[in-house]
Amino acid sequence: MIEPEETTYVGKACAYITRETGELLVFEGPGHEGLQIPKGTLEGNESPREGLFREVREESGLMTLQGAEHLTTDIWVRRPSPPKYYVRHFFHATVHEPRDSWTHTVRDGGDEHGSEFEFSWIEPTGDREFALDLDDYVGLLPSATAGPDRPVASD
Repeated sequence: MIEPEETTYVGKACAYITRETGELLVFEGPGHEGLQIPKGTLEGNESPREGLFREVREESGLMTLQGAEHLTTDIWVRRPSPPKYYVRHFFHATVHEPRDSWTHTVRDGGDEHGSEFEFSWIEPTGDREFALDLDDYVGLLPSATAGPDRPVASD
């Protein structure tokens, strides 16, 4: 008798971060499959919003965001066998960031500790493919809006 494969669901928070010019924050780093956005696995009982702020802080070093609007949630197939699905929660936030590019070294002590991510800004035109289909919802991005900075850790 063949045992059924157990399906795994992993919660993810994904951040489309834009700056005043409308450019989208992306990175490349060691062992990645192309352009990505800040994102990561939800921990314990962490809400998608809490995970969003933590992941942005850990992966990019950015400490303040303006707003964080939930855009959509989907289920993405990471691998068909044994079945593993990502439940991806996509958010949009803006940031005041004058640097056009920077390197951030992860210092959280987790699996990515010591990894270096090369951040830059691109026009969110939809003509560039991202790793892991992370560009699926770039078309949902509204124009950047002004507002007071708020600490990443506060939400």
